[in-house]
Amino acid sequence: MGTLTNKRILLGVSGGIAAYKSADTVRRLREMGAEVRVIMTRGAGSFITPLTLQAVSGHPVYQQLLDTDAEAGMGHIELARWGDAVLVAPASANFLARLAQGRADDLLTAVCLATEAPVAVAPAMNRQMWNNAATKANLATLQKNGVRIFGPGEGSQACGEVGPGRMLEPADLAGRTSELFSTGVLDGLHVVLTAGPTWEAIDPVRGLTNRSTGKMGYALAAAAMEAGASVTLVSGPTSLPDPERVRTLRVESAQEMYDAVLAHVSSAEIFIAVAAVADYRPVTRASEKAKKSAERISLELVRNPDILASVAELKPAPYLVGFAAETEQLEQNARRKLEEKKIDLIAANRVGADLGFESDDNSLLLIGRHGVTTLTAQPKTRLARSLIQYIAERYHAERRDQNSRQAHRR
Repeated sequence: MGTLTNKRILLGVSGGIAAYKSADTVRRLREMGAEVRVIMTRGAGSFITPLTLQAVSGHPVYQQLLDTDAEAGMGHIELARWGDAVLVAPASANFLARLAQGRADDLLTAVCLATEAPVAVAPAMNRQMWNNAATKANLATLQKNGVRIFGPGEGSQACGEVGPGRMLEPADLAGRTSELFSTGVLDGLHVVLTAGPTWEAIDPVRGLTNRSTGKMGYALAAAAMEAGASVTLVSGPTSLPDPERVRTLRVESAQEMYDAVLAHVSSAEIFIAVAAVADYRPVTRASEKAKKSAERISLELVRNPDILASVAELKPAPYLVGFAAETEQLEQNARRKLEEKKIDLIAANRVGADLGFESDDNSLLLIGRHGVTTLTAQPKTRLARSLIQYIAERYHAERRDQNSRQAHRR
């Protein structure tokens, strides 16, 4: 089974007796690492109370489409942007019909229409309602629109009948929700990433470093794993936990990061250099803590090895993705780095106050041989999945072009 670590899941609860299972669904999602927020329809309140779902989720339950407490009164937009996925369980026949029609007359349908995240529904209804031609037509429309259908199961129903229409069990729904993030676009590939800052020691307690937190690199490592890759993450000093199912190598200095990358990248098809690596290090490192003495001191620095440029010189080199953190002239500086280092793609972002390093959100300007693409501001976890999808598409396109050229030479 997959994982939902650091995923934000919106659980929609529509009116039906299966709503009594929603509390357990929240619990199962949270056990897999997700943060869960619940949206209830008016009908759902006849079967389970908002207080119950607030208690198990740890968040207030959302019910009103027009919420005066929400920013600009647009609670549905805020929730749609927040969620990494939407799961509606139970999804009644009425809810499925309204969603298939594109109606947005309550909060849950409005969020489903407004989100860019994947949407899944877990139908729950009487067997005759499930087999009705109108329900089948609505399901076909939803599937055509990209909505995932989880179930239903078969068995005894609250009405006393037996047959298809039971909502899947909460543990099954949690597992299927985790699969929404498993794209398979990097199946069978080895991806090596760097993340975080480096630390260049001056003495045993002082050193040169930067403000990188490692959040973007760690999110990319998790997204690459979800996409099917075998992932090696070479991380500088961070407070982040090792991503699940990712081989994480902890290093400190730029030289240690260089050595670790060169030791593992030869088997990689893709290398993503996210780390903010120090350009220079002190020539000497004091063995004891330096004491304060003179008003001014000089620190002699020497240049560190260029990890990305060194990997680019390998024959054959992997598909190379670099990052450029800039405070000004974003596109110009990023394009210069792309050309100087002879890499395939560069992801550029602005850094500064409330931008880049410490923020949980980010945006990226992707510059490559085939033009410029913008990934708009969004949580880094979601941004990472968008970037991995883009990298996979470009990698496979490059390999197809190479194979075509080789075939023509023959």
